[in-house]
Amino acid sequence: MSLQLTGIHHLTAITANAPENLRFYTEVLGLRLVKKTVNQDDTTAYHLFYADGRATPGTDLTFFDWPVGPQGRGTHSISRTGLRVGSAETVSWWKDRFDQLKVTAGDVVAIDGRTSLDFEDGEGQRFRLVEDGEHQPSHPWEKSPVPAGHQIKGLGPITISVPDITNTELVLTHVMNMSKARTYASPDGEGEVHVFTMGEGGPAAELHVAVQPGLPIARQGAGAVHHVAFRAPDNAALTEWTERLNGFRLPSSGEVERYYFRSLYFREPNGVLFEIATDGPGFAVDEPMETLGESLSLPPFLESKRAQIEARLKPLV
Repeated sequence: MSLQLTGIHHLTAITANAPENLRFYTEVLGLRLVKKTVNQDDTTAYHLFYADGRATPGTDLTFFDWPVGPQGRGTHSISRTGLRVGSAETVSWWKDRFDQLKVTAGDVVAIDGRTSLDFEDGEGQRFRLVEDGEHQPSHPWEKSPVPAGHQIKGLGPITISVPDITNTELVLTHVMNMSKARTYASPDGEGEVHVFTMGEGGPAAELHVAVQPGLPIARQGAGAVHHVAFRAPDNAALTEWTERLNGFRLPSSGEVERYYFRSLYFREPNGVLFEIATDGPGFAVDEPMETLGESLSLPPFLESKRAQIEARLKPLV
């Protein structure tokens, strides 16, 4: 069997307001803060990780806290982040919640054959709640303000916007071994969306590519997505992916040790930043599962700088 990615691993976006970001994702969306750390390449910035109750790979929504202006929406970008929930009834439950909390949201509609609800956070990052059914298990967080049966199960599908799919499709299918499954009309009326699947498929293992040549080029900023990561089961598989990219002469970062997982970064032909990341060792490698995210965690190679790192970070509350 050919080398396979098994789904979405995590998605990393940008916030310019870490305290409000923490409030929205834990109090409104009911996610668990599973790791409070810093950007390993810029230790003046928080790197906040939100996930399900067990910090399961494929549920991580993460943020770099940078003092930047708002994003400029457009193509050559990750344009919408899918979040999976268990049923159509739960999608309707979230619509009522968003109305009560005055969260910007659309109507409950069918998109690509699934009950869906588009919404935005306070900085304009675009999301879509998607009915997942029984595709993936649920690991609720017992301290969430959202009832267990309505909690967000994890990530996917993720939508990227490109002006021309030709070379992107070649990389997805020939290099990354994804399968093209189907197409559907973009809900915003701008172009056609091509669905690519990984591993066993389903919403947690889909990348949707919207072909939108009429849009301007996106500009990164608060509310934008920085990159999307795909799942590799272990270090051996990541090494195989590194060798595969080298074989296709696709420029990459080479393997990078992130302590909670190992990573490999590269850009697809339209400039969207992709990462392949290992499932392990996970977020409980340096603190108990019961108290994840409650204190500042640093990887061993930054521990000696803890005092100066903490001195430069602003309070989150």
